[in-house]
Amino acid sequence: MKQDDFGLDAQVTLDVSIPYRVYLPTDYDASGDGYPMLYFLHGAGERGNDLDWMARIALPKYIEDGAELPFVTVCPQCPSDKRWDALTLTTLLDKVVDDYNIDTSRIYLTGLSMGGWGTWDLANRISDRLAAAIPICGPFLRVIPEHFKDLPVWCFHGVMDSVIPVADSVRMVKSLRDAGCNVEFTTYANADHDSWTETYQNPEIYDWLLSHRKAQG
Repeated sequence: MKQDDFGLDAQVTLDVSIPYRVYLPTDYDASGDGYPMLYFLHGAGERGNDLDWMARIALPKYIEDGAELPFVTVCPQCPSDKRWDALTLTTLLDKVVDDYNIDTSRIYLTGLSMGGWGTWDLANRISDRLAAAIPICGPFLRVIPEHFKDLPVWCFHGVMDSVIPVADSVRMVKSLRDAGCNVEFTTYANADHDSWTETYQNPEIYDWLLSHRKAQG
């Protein structure tokens, strides 16, 4: 089941609006135990205000093509000519947690390309709210190891990437590993920029996400 929303009522002091699509598990129940949440950030090519366009590749397409995932999967759309903004994403996260039956100890984050950058950036800022993160082929961002000491990360990148060099991910992964952070790193020897299709179609990543839970309190 999917649900679309084109407005986000944020705190009174914030002027925030962003379209987003929510995919619910087939067994979703608004009562009872909360569901894990998977927050997905698309790449630069899917920006705009057309959620069908946003859902044409990667994780949303995988779900719309019939994949059944056990997460409340939230897929916002970045405005044209913008990049992911952590304040907007955090405000939307607050709204989704209020609107849906979410287990806040199992909030996961993933994204590709520009959304891979957004994943690193948001994890840098709200790692205390996340149970695990999967950034895919994101450009280099200066990560702060202290913010990742309790956040498992699994990074993916194509060795032949002609858009964002794999060296960008190597630098970030090395920085965190050198500081003792829990970071897995998978490269695809023959992949160019599209390292997300194989990743999101791999059931192991969803099992890996669900194996992590954020300590509460």
